[in-house]
Amino acid sequence: MKKAVFLDRDGVINEVLTERVKFVNEPKQLFLLPGVAEAIKRLNRVFDYIFVVTNQGGVGLGYMKESQLIKIHDHMKDILRQEGAIIDEVVYCPHKPKAGCTCRKPNSQLIDNLAKKYNVNPNLSYMVGDTDTDIVAGKKAGMKTVFIGTTDPLADAVFPDLFRAAEWICRDVVQSEKL
Repeated sequence: MKKAVFLDRDGVINEVLTERVKFVNEPKQLFLLPGVAEAIKRLNRVFDYIFVVTNQGGVGLGYMKESQLIKIHDHMKDILRQEGAIIDEVVYCPHKPKAGCTCRKPNSQLIDNLAKKYNVNPNLSYMVGDTDTDIVAGKKAGMKTVFIGTTDPLADAVFPDLFRAAEWICRDVVQSEKL
């Protein structure tokens, strides 16, 4: 079986709720956070797959069309690819935040579907996010979790950014494989 890292998008890969951008509703509003491309390149060297799993309720709320969201994700993948960082697939929940769907994090359906599709072993994989919903989804899927921020009691590890998280994840998976 394969191993993967599942990344939330907003607040992990790109800026959100900053002076420059509140929400990403079009490609030109997507600004990578510092060190993200290098972090993903590092993860690419150790893991079989890197996925983005994101709640995008703005579609369900009518702030953007699904076709626009796909353009944003294609743009994100392109700018990362130009830096040598590869995202294998992006999946998202387009539903309104309180729609009651099964795909919205903290549910793990998006993660579970990717794991099944790509033959990924959750026990060898990691979910990285900046909210409790990301951490809970990762735990439900049976993987280790990393919180980007200052503190989260549910997460296995906490780091201020993806660059530092990637260093730990790579060390941790190598140590786990030696056991």
